Amino acid sequence: MVDDKKTLEDLKDVTADAVATKATAKTVAVEASTDDDQYDAIVYVKKIDAQGRSYATGKRKDAVARVWIKPGKGQITVNGRKEVIYFARPTLRMVIGQAFEVCNRVGQYDVICTVKGGGLSGQAGAVRHGISKALTYFEPDLRAVIKAAGFLTRDARVVERKKYGKAKARKSFQFSKR
Repeated sequence: MVDDKKTLEDLKDVTADAVATKATAKTVAVEASTDDDQYDAIVYVKKIDAQGRSYATGKRKDAVARVWIKPGKGQITVNGRKEVIYFARPTLRMVIGQAFEVCNRVGQYDVICTVKGGGLSGQAGAVRHGISKALTYFEPDLRAVIKAAGFLTRDARVVERKKYGKAKARKSFQFSKR
């Protein structure tokens, strides 16, 4: 084994020191190598603030959600209102809860989030994206499950801009022969 590479135990000590020095440290991704030097494993470290919460930002269309999760009874608060009131449609509430359902954590975390921009559908997608990222920060072991479900990928689809000489983005005005 090369002297430059650190053993997994050394890396655990380093990451533990990093978490101890900074309560709100950024996610520390450390490469650990095995004896064969073939496989490189990334070790993700818990990212929790002084109040015991994990924070993440989720985005979808024009909506941006700031999400904090902490262990609790499963209460979700969006912009100071309960989830049932803010997202009245059941499909939107289902979208928000998908991250918890995939990793079997329904009712185990309280969520507080603020959402700005876009419509309700985009806001629900942004909250789901934020919850998924915050869950991976709180429990790094869940990252593989959540990533496999596709919830960590930011959905980049946005509304296409209107072009000049067109009625909308691509729609043309009615053609007149004479």
